[in-house]
Amino acid sequence: MKVVIDEDKCVGAGQCVLSAADVFDQRDEDGIVVLLDAAPQEARRAPVEEAAARCPALAIEVLP
Repeated sequence: MKVVIDEDKCVGAGQCVLSAADVFDQRDEDGIVVLLDAAPQEARRAPVEEAAARCPALAIEVLP
């Protein structure tokens, strides 16, 4: 699995961090998403897909 983020779309809502804190974080200065792991283990798929689904700005894409 590969995770791609679009920082330009991110609004800093933090839903991704709540869903998968080991894959996503936020910058302190503005709350924009930080990708900690662009290729998480397959076992993390469910929380990563949940993070993408919960993102109000649709800034997260999960690829096979």
